[in-house]
Amino acid sequence: MKKIIAISFLLLLLIAPKLFSCTGLFLKNKAQGYVYARTLEFGQDLYSQILFVPRKYTFTSPTPAADQGGLTWHSKYAVIGTNAFGFNYFVDGVNEKGLAGGLFYFPGFAEYQDITPQNYKKSLPMWELLTWILTNFSSIQEIKQELPNIYVSTASIPGKEEIPPAHLIIHDSWGNSLVIEYVNGKLHLYDNPLGVITNSPPFDWHLTNLRNYINLSPINAPNKTMSGISFSQLGQGSGMLGLPGDFTPPSRFIRITAFTQSAPEAPTELDGIYQAFHLLNNFDIPKGTVADKSGVLEYTQWTSAIDMKNKVYYIKTYENFQLQKIELMKQNLMAEKPSTFSLNYKDRIHEIK
Repeated sequence: MKKIIAISFLLLLLIAPKLFSCTGLFLKNKAQGYVYARTLEFGQDLYSQILFVPRKYTFTSPTPAADQGGLTWHSKYAVIGTNAFGFNYFVDGVNEKGLAGGLFYFPGFAEYQDITPQNYKKSLPMWELLTWILTNFSSIQEIKQELPNIYVSTASIPGKEEIPPAHLIIHDSWGNSLVIEYVNGKLHLYDNPLGVITNSPPFDWHLTNLRNYINLSPINAPNKTMSGISFSQLGQGSGMLGLPGDFTPPSRFIRITAFTQSAPEAPTELDGIYQAFHLLNNFDIPKGTVADKSGVLEYTQWTSAIDMKNKVYYIKTYENFQLQKIELMKQNLMAEKPSTFSLNYKDRIHEIK
């Protein structure tokens, strides 16, 4: 069964008309708050919307068997974030307790669990895992306790017949970060003090790879004398010489780590939001920069940042640089059903007079 799943993922990588190269970060600010932010890249339009899910909404997960339902739960906490293809599941979001996180593509390594009819009722697919976490928990500690009690299955997205290879990152309001991966059919949990994430390979590989770049520094390299000749840098930035600049996941992981580790703490929550967007501007993929051999162009469809202290969700899209925001705590947390909000607002350019 596991070999079949692995082969299906490889085939998906080879024939699916899309790519996925997201980058995520986590920053503390001097207002005793945290910002989680990320980019969302894909090779086809995900038709993302802002999604709001109230308390006490009922979810029932699908299973690999079309006639069998999976895990059923009722949302304990309300959540705001973004969805894909109009579904009531989150790609990215924050709940009313300040727990925030996102799904990130994990091709070639994601392999989910074997389940039987006896444990269908304790199962859900990976693409619903973030939704289950955000609607149920307030801390990383709670997640660690409960996650081993459920199964992550190979159920496909309804109408898409796809099993997205994904891993995810979660941050809580105490400053803890957790990476969740399923490799070789087993759950792997990684505490993540760095707070950053990209895509494949697995998270522990990225940490090992960081050893190749421990020379990087925001401090300029000192002058050096060789054979009586003094050499100095040609311009600013020599401390970061060797920083990889391409868009592969390993290179982006190194780059986002270097940027977040050198970033000063922002004075306010809003300054932290601006700081996150400035950092992620370095990972923006314009159309034409990344493509597969069939000509499919990957691009940054949207970039989001979450003020986890005040539960405010900020987002900008490829077509609109202007920041849009929505506040979770201003929604009707006891609404009867979820609601969505369009991101298709025209950019407004201010004319200087």
